[in-house]
Amino acid sequence: MGDCLTMIQGNKKKIACDAVLRKNETGTWQRIIKSAHLSRPEHYFSIYMSGCNMNCRKCHSHEFTKAASGEWMTTDQIAGLCAEYREQVTVYEPLERALDWYASDLCRCCGYCVITGRRSPTCPGVLEPHQILLSPQGFGPARNIVGYTGGDLGCCVDFYVDLTRKIKTKSPELWILYETNGYGLTSTNLKKLREAGVDSFWLDIKAFDPVIHKKLCGVDNHRILDLPKQVQQFGFQLEVLSLFIPRWVETDQLSKIALLLAEVNREIPFTLLAFFPEYRMMNTRSPNTVEMIESYHAVKKAGLKNVRIGNIGVFAKTETDYELLKRETGIE
Repeated sequence: MGDCLTMIQGNKKKIACDAVLRKNETGTWQRIIKSAHLSRPEHYFSIYMSGCNMNCRKCHSHEFTKAASGEWMTTDQIAGLCAEYREQVTVYEPLERALDWYASDLCRCCGYCVITGRRSPTCPGVLEPHQILLSPQGFGPARNIVGYTGGDLGCCVDFYVDLTRKIKTKSPELWILYETNGYGLTSTNLKKLREAGVDSFWLDIKAFDPVIHKKLCGVDNHRILDLPKQVQQFGFQLEVLSLFIPRWVETDQLSKIALLLAEVNREIPFTLLAFFPEYRMMNTRSPNTVEMIESYHAVKKAGLKNVRIGNIGVFAKTETDYELLKRETGIE
């Protein structure tokens, strides 16, 4: 069992699979869904699910992952929402691009082309204005991807299997991307997800050090560190994300995560993300520009070819910071 106690009505707690997951009288899977919409900057349809098998100190979705919050929906209803989204799709990606990683290749979410009729100076210049839509999180295209996000219950794989099969039956043109912490994704569960039709994973590796991972998330990580190799062996597309968290997960651990990935496949896209205070880590500072640059170089030195830095606005507060970042990394 994970660190999955979830708040329900009456200030009581239940394990997540009892609090947010059930079968109705007809045997159909149901889950509490917080929301489902076209998300930015990912440019795909995100299904935000309540309940999680981890209890991360830094969770930015704790209000619905650690407390049952949202609406009970059947897998048929969720698949129906995905079918409605399919009618809005403006960009059809090939399978190898069924990841968040490629979203910024298409659009930077500014909406400049729609509002002014002209492209912004940072526009990738790939799309036409008619492919740009306004969604709850801003402007951008609608890619043919559905993302399972929010709380993760990979330990309860049958729900995801049922949902994936129904989405693929109604909307075979949609790719399924599973955003995951990796906990519960055994080889048996990976095989079930592969057979059901899941196409890709966005794996959040919280820490390399097992003691830090336990303190940070409430569970161990020994299976999680084996996942990149297993995911690739099963033929899924894969990208990985890790946060720089001062005094918790710094360059030493991030470079080890990068080395582990490089030993599997040097082409695996890796996002080095800057932490910002949240949930039970409000007193932990964000990294600074120099720390992020040092980590970037360490990750690249470990052998990964595709590395980007995320949450730049968290640490690059001035024009000097931006120029330093640009000069030292070569990132435009």
